[in-house]
Parts: sequence; C-alpha cells; structure tokens
Amino acid sequence: MLRNGKVIWGKLNFLTAPPCPGQKSLQRVVIFGDMGKAERDGSNEYQNYQLASLNTTDALIRDLDNTDIMFHIGDISYANGYLSQWDQFTQQVEPITSRVPYMLASGNHERDFPNSGSFFNGTDSGGECGVLAETMYYAPRENKENYWYSTDYGMFRFCVADSEQDWREGTEQYKFIERCLATVDRAKQPWLVFIAHRVLGYSSGFSYGYNGAFAEPMARQSLEKLWRRHRVDVAFYGHVHQYERTCPVYEEKCVKDGTVHVVVGGGGSHLTNFTTEVPPWSLYRDMDYGFGKLTASDETTLHFEYRRSSDGKVYDSFTMHKDKQDV
Repeated sequence: MLRNGKVIWGKLNFLTAPPCPGQKSLQRVVIFGDMGKAERDGSNEYQNYQLASLNTTDALIRDLDNTDIMFHIGDISYANGYLSQWDQFTQQVEPITSRVPYMLASGNHERDFPNSGSFFNGTDSGGECGVLAETMYYAPRENKENYWYSTDYGMFRFCVADSEQDWREGTEQYKFIERCLATVDRAKQPWLVFIAHRVLGYSSGFSYGYNGAFAEPMARQSLEKLWRRHRVDVAFYGHVHQYERTCPVYEEKCVKDGTVHVVVGGGGSHLTNFTTEVPPWSLYRDMDYGFGKLTASDETTLHFEYRRSSDGKVYDSFTMHKDKQDV
C-alpha cells in the first residue's frame, strides 16, 4: 500500500502441492549444478564467468510446464560474498522459483572459508560461510548449521548431503546419510536418489582423474558400501563443469545392481576438461552446458534425460526397470 492509500498488487503465482509419499503420478525432477548468473544486456560484472547460465535459465523456463520440482546442487549464485550478486541471481530464477519447489545443496562457493568449520579450507565463499544460501532458500534441515537433509516427493526419496562438511565414516553427517538411506519405505518410494555437490562417487573430470582417485579422496571408501547396501538407484553431483554418466557401478566395476553416478555440473559456469583416457565405467561424457531430468510415473520405470541448454534437446538418456517384487 502506498502512502496515498493506493494498493498495488504483484504478479499472481501458483504452486502445486507436492505428491504425498507413495503417490503414483507423473513426477518430473530437474537436477543441475554450478549455474550462477549473468547480465542480459551484455554488460560486464564481478565474477563474469557464468554467461551460459542465461541459456540454462531460459531452457528451464521453457520446460516449466513439464517440471514438478528442481534441485540446484551447489555453486548457486557465485556471489562469493557480494549480496548484490545474490539479488541478481534470485531475480534471474524468479520465473522458476515462483512456480516449482527450488531445492538447494551446499557447494564450495556457498560454504568454504578458512576457520569457519568447512571441511575444505578454501576461500570460495568469499566469507559467506553458508549463511546466505541457508537464508535465501528453504530446505528441510534438522539443524540450520548443517546443510544436509532428506526430502520425500511422491515415489522419490532424496538424500541430500553437504560435501563441504565432513562425510567420512563415524561423523554426524555419515550417520545422517546412513539413516536417510535406511529408513526409506521402498514400497512407497521405490526410487532412492543421493545428491551432493562435490563428486563423492565417480568422475573422469581432469581435476579428479589426474591423481587417479576419480572422486574426492576417501569418498567412495566411506560411502560406497552404504549406496550398495541400500540399493541407491542414482547419485547426482556438480562441481566439475561438464556432464558425465556411468554404468551401474560398484568398486569401479560395472555391475547389474550398482548405482548410476551422474555429474550435472554444466549449469552455466566455465566448462572444465575430462581426462584423456576414458575409464571403463564412464558411458557418456559431454563438455557442454546442460541439465538432467528424471521422470517416473509408477514404481517400475524411471527415465532419465540429459538436455543441453543451448537447444533443450536430449543428448543422453537411460531407463531403469524394476520388477514389482523388487520394490
């Protein structure tokens, strides 16, 4: 209301209530990381290396009528300590966040700073130390200090880890991950998805492959047995700015009952290289910008697509099938 008594209304937006756990309906989940923001008028700005974020944002908006929930899994705005950059980012994604749930995971550009309690001692957050990401968007965390959580959406359970805090065996976060995976009712939620920003599973991105680990050091040693024991269907990561998909894999071997690991870090920040040699578990690699999309309509079939931001077309896909007795 203005001082003269005139009332001005903002735009009307409508959100659809999420499906209840176990509800069998068409459920479409978009997942990507490392997007950032950019100026549409072409002007320069601070941290000006996420120009492709505009293509990704526009592609996501064009597909909103076919999207039910969205996960931006770390390296959200690349504000790196400048509040105005968060304002710019929230304005850029407002057409999305005003219509579908917009879920976050914590990345190095949100959390990492020396002596702040982050697992890694870098300066990528510019001193934000996770505070702005925790404040800007809601996530169902049990403790505000810990950016890990589980969320149930229809036939899906998502276990969202915080790769910027210690996830090794015996830690508080490890216990959360184990509890999140163990307590899902697969009769109601047959599709179990693990999410983290840094690659805790498999990646042949150059930064992970040059030392032979092909992931964060000690990550698989701590978590892979959990994924296997609880039959995690798919794991998603960002951090390396590219797309990659593995076979169902366990202990670096393609196996029938393994977990498929997908890197969807090409949201908009500068692209990064792969290793020259392609590991045997890596089935598809694309050094381009894009996002992933899961689609489920029942408990027996899950379909995934990787789409490039430039044209919205599908460049990679796979389908999982389960027998009802396996659910």
